[in-house]
Amino acid sequence: MKKLWNSFITAFAMYSKIPMPKADWEKENMRYTMCFFPLIGVVIGALVLLWSRAVLWLEAGPLLRSAGFVLIPVAVTGGIHLDGLLDTADALSSYQSRERKLEILKDSHAGAFAVITACVYFTASLGIWSELKGEQIQVLAGGFVLSRSLSGLAVAVFPGAKTSGTVAMFADAAQKQWVKFCMYLLMALAAVYMGIINEKLGRAALLGALGTFIYYYRMSRKQFGGITGDLAGFFLQVCELVMAAAVYLAGKLF
Repeated sequence: MKKLWNSFITAFAMYSKIPMPKADWEKENMRYTMCFFPLIGVVIGALVLLWSRAVLWLEAGPLLRSAGFVLIPVAVTGGIHLDGLLDTADALSSYQSRERKLEILKDSHAGAFAVITACVYFTASLGIWSELKGEQIQVLAGGFVLSRSLSGLAVAVFPGAKTSGTVAMFADAAQKQWVKFCMYLLMALAAVYMGIINEKLGRAALLGALGTFIYYYRMSRKQFGGITGDLAGFFLQVCELVMAAAVYLAGKLF
């Protein structure tokens, strides 16, 4: 039980800004960390639903309303996944060799393409979320769990680009069979939740997430030789944006 508790603390300490008790970052304590990673999505989803109610009480306009939806995940995670998105944008835009791209991922400086990507990403997110309402928001609240479940699954089953780094550390320490079981279970629960809210919208979100997951696998293998912590962040951010776009389109087209 202590190992599970320490893995829970490690997951939230690593991937969120939620205050946690201290736990030693030892291999034994990281064994089941990925199993708890999607639970951060539960927190984000709950806050998104709470904000959707709060804006009604505040009678907030669409800009403030959508800004809250876009910024809640950043506030909870501290932008750790957004950092991966921007580093990956710089690496992909370099058109350099695989080795050089991996070096760019490790570079702490933000390049021009990272800045451009940040502007485009937030503009697109703000625009899409400003059009969402009701069941669409409720469905996407479950999407924060789905995206993290897929990300955790990738750590267990995708090849790593390096033998060091965050992903390599957790992949090496993980009990992969348990991680895969937990990820499949949480993916199923998220999909069922979204389907219960609205089957059409839930299916659209799921297809968007799975399509992004396939792209993530092919891109990471081709461009980097496997996944890294930055690529995992890239996937998470793109996946959540694609799900939001898919739910918006499904609401308009079907």
